[in-house]
Amino acid sequence: MLDYLARHWWVLTVRGAIAVLFGLFAIFWPGLTLLLLAIFFGAYVLVDGIFAGIAGFRAEAGNRAPFVVAAIAGIGFGLIVLAWPEITIIVMALLFAAWAIITGIFEIVAAVKLRKEMTGEWLFILAGVLSVVFGVLVAILPYLGAVVIAFIIGVYAIVFGAALIALSLRVRAEGKERGAIT
Repeated sequence: MLDYLARHWWVLTVRGAIAVLFGLFAIFWPGLTLLLLAIFFGAYVLVDGIFAGIAGFRAEAGNRAPFVVAAIAGIGFGLIVLAWPEITIIVMALLFAAWAIITGIFEIVAAVKLRKEMTGEWLFILAGVLSVVFGVLVAILPYLGAVVIAFIIGVYAIVFGAALIALSLRVRAEGKERGAIT
């Protein structure tokens, strides 16, 4: 699995960069209407799901499931939000919570598999734990105001994105050491 991730380290970098950009947008423009926030969130989750799908499609047999499940969740939730952009912040928060929990669980599963192949897999575990914890917090407190939700989502997306970018650099370095990439 490490050799595969090393050859496609840039996918993790792109996912992380998109998350950071989304997070900055959510923090610095918290006054967005619910409609705009729903559209941007839907687009982010959809694109993240597509990149997870690319990773799953290219992964070796036996390593595809975490990526495919994350892709299905991301693409499905993204399309739902984009189809009904007038969705309330409560429903959007609950959809986000479910996506974060599912994605986090499968990131932890992937990290456990990586533990046998590399050091530094804790970054993937960190991303997964952050996703699960954040998802649970949003599920418990769905009535927060739109500005607070936007800020929390922004902070989460920046931390999650930074963890993915750090992981991508670690995977790339590990891949170079193993000769998986040049």
